[in-house]
Amino acid sequence: MPPVGFFVVIGCVILGYVMHHGNLAVLWQLNEIVIICGAAFGSFLIANPMSLIKETFKKLPKIFTGKEYKKQQYVDVLLLMFEFLSIARREGMLALEEHANRPDSSAIFGRYPSVLKNHHLKDFLADNLKVFVSGNIEPHEFENLMDIDTDVHEHHGGLVPSALTVVSDSLPGLGIVAAVLGIITTMGLMTEPPEVLGASVGAALCGTFLGLLLSYGYMAPMAKALENQSDDFNNILKVSKAVLAAFAKGMPPILAIEFARRAIPTNCRPGYEELEELLKSVKK
Repeated sequence: MPPVGFFVVIGCVILGYVMHHGNLAVLWQLNEIVIICGAAFGSFLIANPMSLIKETFKKLPKIFTGKEYKKQQYVDVLLLMFEFLSIARREGMLALEEHANRPDSSAIFGRYPSVLKNHHLKDFLADNLKVFVSGNIEPHEFENLMDIDTDVHEHHGGLVPSALTVVSDSLPGLGIVAAVLGIITTMGLMTEPPEVLGASVGAALCGTFLGLLLSYGYMAPMAKALENQSDDFNNILKVSKAVLAAFAKGMPPILAIEFARRAIPTNCRPGYEELEELLKSVKK
């Protein structure tokens, strides 16, 4: 979610309000903000363990800094695995042991910095290569093992978006709470002139407005942005799993890579001939 989206949301809302000849000063109700945001944060603390709370604050900046996986990053995974599988085919599985045990010092990993810098992806590849090198596991069991790994990553990656979605769902209701409290205050001003009552009712309704805006304009899109980033990472894990599973079943490296290519999302998938040319360059 690019930062410009935040400004577009509030900018369009304010512009439309001004076009209705609204008074911007009325929208600034600090007491309503305290009620809604404070209660939302409290409900977030109630619902989640401390580990998830910390991880949520750690991931929030990635809404602005996180980048989706590009075509080149998928290609890097395919080329990296093609190098490994070619070595295994030519020299035996034990030739991969050094690369699997020390990926940070591996010359092959080092040629693909986009993989090396992604420590979750690097660990996934290294750990499964270690199992592969051991040679004491059947292909279907190896695939099941990788399924467990990808399922854990998928579940864990969805925890923060789910936590933010719960907060988003609560914000409209908390806005109503703030509005009701404002109406209660207004009831004590029934003897005041109409302009005072009107201002008080308007201030109360700002609570409903703020709850809806924060929920549908910000919190729900933020949760979705983190969910998309998690799905993006899960896709690249599935590509890695596809090539390893195919090779474990006896496929030659070039065919195992084709299985993995088919697992790449279509917007990032290289063409068959394009990948073939890249693989030829790796062979050279």
